[in-house]
Amino acid sequence: MPHKMTLTGSATGPLREYDRYVAFDMREKGSPSAPKGLKKSAFISYTVFVAKKAFNKTGLTKKSIMHEKILIQGEPTLDIPIDECPGEIGIICFQITVLPNKNDKETIESKDKKEAKQEASAPSEAQKNSEFAKQAEKQASVSQPVAIEEKNAEMVQPEAKETPVQEQQTASQQKQLPTQPKGTQDIVSFDEIIVPEAFLKTRPNPEKTQKVIDFVKRTGHLDEPLTIEKGSKTLKDGYRRYVVAKTIKMDKVPVIYEYQKQEG
Repeated sequence: MPHKMTLTGSATGPLREYDRYVAFDMREKGSPSAPKGLKKSAFISYTVFVAKKAFNKTGLTKKSIMHEKILIQGEPTLDIPIDECPGEIGIICFQITVLPNKNDKETIESKDKKEAKQEASAPSEAQKNSEFAKQAEKQASVSQPVAIEEKNAEMVQPEAKETPVQEQQTASQQKQLPTQPKGTQDIVSFDEIIVPEAFLKTRPNPEKTQKVIDFVKRTGHLDEPLTIEKGSKTLKDGYRRYVVAKTIKMDKVPVIYEYQKQEG
């Protein structure tokens, strides 16, 4: 039965590629446990033959094989022609492994130390994450003013039968003002607003429109109310803000009535 051999070291010559295998030369010093009195053994040269599939799995290349430390397990052979096997002994490799060098070990150790430090500071990271989560919740609550206004409207409706019109408007304004632009007189459904063709034929300035969109995302409401006609709810002014409300799909929008604006 052939004798199994294990070699460690780097390639001493260039990688030679063949149809289904690759070959390269290595050398290794003899046994370090030789008995006293025996002459120290010299380096022995080997020619290693590896199947291409096994070699490709290691990730080695023609350049890296000259610098990487590798481990070879295989069996010696004397059947390889001399021109293909310049080494003193030919090795048919059945397992090839890339060994980590000293620099790699130092890198791994430094990574382990960094990870240990990160784990030690984990509570502070958790606190940051919790603070971020709280901020996200606040932003989510601000980005949904429409739902809040709908609930407020539902709470106001049952009192509408017994409350005078002026008192009702005052109560609704007090609830709407904290989350609506200054001057808002009412909140109406977006779908009820009628846009004249004159507005539809125009195109608001994209840069100014984007600024309003950014403002709504930041504050949760429009920068100014739309101006509409009291009875017909026809849009009179604020087409850009109408486009913004449509873009971000607002169900309800703040408005100011034209006749009230003229009287004021």
